[in-house]
Amino acid sequence: MVITQKAAMKDPRRNARARAGLSLQSSALRSLAPHAVRALTTLASLATLTSCSKPDASTSTAPATSLSAPVATASAAPGPLKVSFVYVGPVGDAGWTFAHDRARKEAEASFGGKVQTSFVENVPEAADAERVLRDVVSQGNTLIFGTTFGYMDPMLKVAADKKDVHFEHATGYKTADNLRTYDSRTYEGAYMAGVVAGAMTKSNMLGVVGSIPIPEVIRNIDSFTLGAQSVNPKVTTRVVWVNKWFDPPKEGEAAQSLMDQGADVLMQNTDSSAVLGAAEKAGKYGFGWDSDMSKYGPKAHLGSAVINWAPYYKKAIGDVLDGSWKTGQSWWGVKEGAIDLVALADSVPAPTKTKIDTIKAGLKDGSFVIWKGPVVDSSGKEVLKAGDAADDKFLHSINFYVKGVQGNLPGSK
Repeated sequence: MVITQKAAMKDPRRNARARAGLSLQSSALRSLAPHAVRALTTLASLATLTSCSKPDASTSTAPATSLSAPVATASAAPGPLKVSFVYVGPVGDAGWTFAHDRARKEAEASFGGKVQTSFVENVPEAADAERVLRDVVSQGNTLIFGTTFGYMDPMLKVAADKKDVHFEHATGYKTADNLRTYDSRTYEGAYMAGVVAGAMTKSNMLGVVGSIPIPEVIRNIDSFTLGAQSVNPKVTTRVVWVNKWFDPPKEGEAAQSLMDQGADVLMQNTDSSAVLGAAEKAGKYGFGWDSDMSKYGPKAHLGSAVINWAPYYKKAIGDVLDGSWKTGQSWWGVKEGAIDLVALADSVPAPTKTKIDTIKAGLKDGSFVIWKGPVVDSSGKEVLKAGDAADDKFLHSINFYVKGVQGNLPGSK
């Protein structure tokens, strides 16, 4: 069984997910545990609960990076583990939240009757997120996934009060004894998309619709450009920022602006299919992002850089079930089955497809490194020396354009 909730929120966007700072840090927060589930008839509920069936399952495992001893879970009456997912937007049929929900269903199905999941959608990154988190805890959920950066502080506050509940925060950087973080190496998908873009462009100008100018997004733009330059050194990239994660009209306008400037292959780090749709209408090329978006622009679509959260969700749920859950931080990519470039178009040359397969194999076995020097930024400054490979600290703090990306970052001098 799955329980669905719709939060009474107006803005489903992830605009507050932007990092206030670039430094990595962690919190050691302590918490207190819930006793039992309040009757649903007494809840200050957000929404109506409905039941539905679950889809098929698949299996995938990979090690998580953990730092502390397992969190003890209070004894409870026999029954399925109750797991809740809190989403920033609507599930829809493509994009960020869709990818999370597809993984939720796959993970639940893989555990059979041992797990019961629920989700709340359209929960903005605002103060009310804390209320939603407390509500799902009060319903007896002992594993909570918050799927956007802006839930970080609300999750820390609730975790501090709910010691026996396990919290998992996507894209965050603060942890507690009962809260850990997880993310996906989306820059790997962006790099592979760039390889395809570099092979397919005729104008040698690529365009990216950016959401929020934070390291995560800047890193993806840079990686896309590096991938393109690896097969076509003449490539340059232009960026239009929309300062939102989900705003289809604004994303479409940004895409049109880029095409008006001469870009003939587009990518986006936003949550809708609007950019691909704009490319389709204009007879240009584009990519899907977060999930397979090929149906939204079948002629324009060159491939989709997708995130598969299912491997991590299966591991996290399994950790709680077997008592091995530990706090820590995980960042998974192609190696763990979390990132891929799928649905490559027939128009993509065979040698390019072969190169993509080689890159995937190298990322899986560690023989290929995307961020390896020499790397120069857009001002000509060397940021990685020849032969040096960027570590995760470097990657998490990227705040510059690489050579070939035109213009200045918002807020830079």
